[in-house]
Amino acid sequence: MIVTQHPVLVTQPPVLVTQPVAHTVNVQGQAQWSSHMMDCFQDTEICVCGFFCLPLLQCKVASDFGECFCVPMLPGALMALRTGIRERHHIEGTVFDDFVSLWCCNHCTTCQMARELRHQKNRGTAVTVVTTTQPVAVIHR
Repeated sequence: MIVTQHPVLVTQPPVLVTQPVAHTVNVQGQAQWSSHMMDCFQDTEICVCGFFCLPLLQCKVASDFGECFCVPMLPGALMALRTGIRERHHIEGTVFDDFVSLWCCNHCTTCQMARELRHQKNRGTAVTVVTTTQPVAVIHR
């Protein structure tokens, strides 16, 4: 007896291969603080609050930055807040600069941080994120 086999057609669903999504952040270089550390009289409300009630201003800075208002009561928290403000708004400087500023004149530095947050809020700054994707390849087997 002769057995003949007929070709068998097997189909498989296509395999989809996707590429990871790339995120590009467009930043316009390093910015400067909107006011100098010694420009206390640029905003008299902040200046008076910083001079007569520094802990209150420090708590307001923390709150305006999006942290719990009592964060400044923790050791080193003001330096972390200043560094965070610099990094979020792409302001030029280093952690050492932040330390020296707060060490030399805590009042003036806190006032500068408050003025910067007010300036950024009034400006309505945001970082532009552009999302790009690679084409999807379909592989048939």
